[in-house]
This record gives sequence, structure tokens and C-alpha cells, in this order.
Amino acid sequence: MNKKLFVGNLPFQATEQSLQDMFAQVGNVESVAIITDRATGRSKGFGFVEMSTEDEAKKAIEELDGKEFEGRKMFVSEAKPMQPRD
Repeated sequence: MNKKLFVGNLPFQATEQSLQDMFAQVGNVESVAIITDRATGRSKGFGFVEMSTEDEAKKAIEELDGKEFEGRKMFVSEAKPMQPRD
């Protein structure tokens, strides 16, 4: 399993710090990135969290997938490698 997690259905007002604080409850967070629109700078509603170990990543999926975060039910799953674009 990968240590990097995909987090979807994030509220648009969520910050990287608030997301890090949520995931820090289940383990050590290495990095957090909320993906934003290049033109507007507004959140696209998803991001990535990298945990320190695979066990912490599994625990984060088990405990946080489907949990409410700032009014929305977030989705947490293993991140898939980015596909090359044509």
C-alpha cells in the first residue's frame, strides 16, 4: 500500500492546516496538499495527504473515510499514480 492518500469531497473553505489537524488524530502526517484551480485559486474540493507509514495510512482510511469534515462527508482512499496526459 502507498502512504499517499486521496481525500475527496472536501469543503471549499477547508485549509491544508485544518486537513492536517484532522489526519494528525490518527497518525503522523508527512505532507498535505489541497488542489486548487489555477485561474481562480479556489479549492477543487479534493487533495492528498501523505502519512508516515503504511499502517498509519490504512488506519486513516478505516477511521476517516465517510467521516464528516467541516459539514461534508469526506472520502479517503489510497492515491493512485497520476496517468500520463496526451
